[in-house]
Amino acid sequence: MYTLEFNMYQTLAVAVVMLYVGTLLKRKIQFLETFCIPSPVVGGLLFAIVSCILYTSGVIGFSFDETLKNVCMVAFFTSVGFQANVKILKSGGVALLIFLGCVIALIIGQNFLAVGLSKVLDISPFIGLCTGSISMVGGHGTAGAFGPVLEDLGLVGATTLCTAAATFGLVAGSLMGGPLGRRLILGKDLLKTAVKADETLLVEEEKKHERSVSMYAPAAYQLALAMGLGTVVSMLLSKTGMTFPIYIGAMIVAAIMRNYSEFTGAFKVHIGEINDIGGICLSLFLGIAMITLKLWQLAELAGPLVVLLLGQTTLMFIFAYFIVFTFLGRDYDAAILSAGSCGFGMGATPNAMANMSAVCSKYRYAVKPFIIVPLVGAMFVDIINTTVITIFLNLL
Repeated sequence: MYTLEFNMYQTLAVAVVMLYVGTLLKRKIQFLETFCIPSPVVGGLLFAIVSCILYTSGVIGFSFDETLKNVCMVAFFTSVGFQANVKILKSGGVALLIFLGCVIALIIGQNFLAVGLSKVLDISPFIGLCTGSISMVGGHGTAGAFGPVLEDLGLVGATTLCTAAATFGLVAGSLMGGPLGRRLILGKDLLKTAVKADETLLVEEEKKHERSVSMYAPAAYQLALAMGLGTVVSMLLSKTGMTFPIYIGAMIVAAIMRNYSEFTGAFKVHIGEINDIGGICLSLFLGIAMITLKLWQLAELAGPLVVLLLGQTTLMFIFAYFIVFTFLGRDYDAAILSAGSCGFGMGATPNAMANMSAVCSKYRYAVKPFIIVPLVGAMFVDIINTTVITIFLNLL
């Protein structure tokens, strides 16, 4: 069978084309827009399906240079590291700390369930981890990052498994959140507990997110500096004998730079511009990761994968309905946070925001959940999730 090879520039071009295709499809197909499926995933998955059909029928195969995928991945997670602002965590109050604690518990629980079910199904625990917090709390970004790590540990097709699980999680978490929030609000008569909250918490932080065209270059330099220094940190961490994702050092350096800036005022970190650059890199990273998927590797794992994902869905429902709702105060805000945690715990922060917006538009707006979820999602969850996943990988 003839194999068509693409160099890294051509690979990037194909990824961008499929990004545009995904954006067009999202405009045409309401389902994709409603459930916040990322455009690179839509277009890339379409390409992966066509590629799978062509490969399995013996027509043609595709070979891509994935060099830029790793560069974009590290750049994105470095931008995430810059969000780790200790000052904002302190000002977020007890509710933010409680929700952060719930998220940590969920991350650990998802991985324990994944490993436990894999033992029951008599499959590799690494397969189980593909459906744990890598793809659930982590979403497509973490799935694409840890897939190659698992493949290096001997799990063939790990990136495909992680991405498939992340796609399922996006849809399932979005479908679950609204009905769960509605059930809590109506079943427990929570509208009477809805109160106005202080909206000033993020005023200072939002000012730091204001964009300036002239600041994109300094922001890119800060990203590059953190990425470069991060390689040294990653090298030192690898000497411990433990397995770490390649971006962990850059995230640590970025977090140190951000907080040093906050506490000393020695220099300004251009957060808004860094967010934008990170978002672009995430789209390119996902685009390249999706077009390089080998879907035919999923065939023999279809049955176990369904069981693992159903297990994660059940865990998420129980956790949101009982744990998040109870620990956040059993009031209207807690119900909104429970709805948001479904999208957050099985997809991404935008899915959580969409869940909460849908419920609030039907009943009443709640300020506190819209402060807490973006803070935890933007600043801490990826760092914590990466740490927990790394621990699990090294214990197995």
